[in-house]
Amino acid sequence: MARTPLMAGNWKMNLNHIEAIALVQKLAYTFNTDDFSALEIAVIPPFTDIRSVQTLVDGDKIALKYGAQDLAKADKGAFTGEISGVMLAKLGCTFVIVGHSERRQFHGEDDQTVNLKVQAALRNGLTPIVCVGEGTEVRNAGDHVAFTLNQLKAALSGVAAGDVANLVVAYEPVWAIGTGEVATPANAQEVCGAIRNQIREVFGSAADQVRVLYGGSMKADNVAALMKEPDIDGGLVGGASLDPDEFVSVCRYRLHP
Repeated sequence: MARTPLMAGNWKMNLNHIEAIALVQKLAYTFNTDDFSALEIAVIPPFTDIRSVQTLVDGDKIALKYGAQDLAKADKGAFTGEISGVMLAKLGCTFVIVGHSERRQFHGEDDQTVNLKVQAALRNGLTPIVCVGEGTEVRNAGDHVAFTLNQLKAALSGVAAGDVANLVVAYEPVWAIGTGEVATPANAQEVCGAIRNQIREVFGSAADQVRVLYGGSMKADNVAALMKEPDIDGGLVGGASLDPDEFVSVCRYRLHP
């Protein structure tokens, strides 16, 4: 089954809402119908930017998708500082990142929390981008595949096969995030292929539909080689997504020599 590639730009804690408008305008001006026909392109801004991005995308009828970097486990209630899936859905978000390594590392999110957030996204009609991946010590010990698959198993616990088919998994080797290091295409394919195989074992044919992204210093000069691998369906792009020219070049990987 042909899977539509996805390039999602994770802006992290960068760009205020005015800067967000400027970046989206540049992207809208540069991308063409061929780009949007070839793949799905999304930006994942901070919460404070989403309304501005929504207004621009809707008003100018831009084919760009957008989403959020996190969501609460609950849909409403006394949870100061949290943003719920209900709120994100109302803003027209398509995607929401769940379980990013920075949330796990700096905010203490464990596998159970990630699973509850996956379920919160799904019940509100959002597509979770479920992040899994190992750190340097695990990689050096040779346990990277088992570690990543255990994270995935926990994240998808209790999720129906029909929902799994429509979600996105992002393999992000933590040692390659924001470091300039990048997994070789073979390294990335090893884990992305294992992710798809595990999904097939548990959820059957859903594995043919679920998109598996690579996230770890993906940029214009390495994207084409990564995208040639059979189980890599796109990227969760960090720093490169803040530079409109670089992000456009990443999204046009198919045109690279």
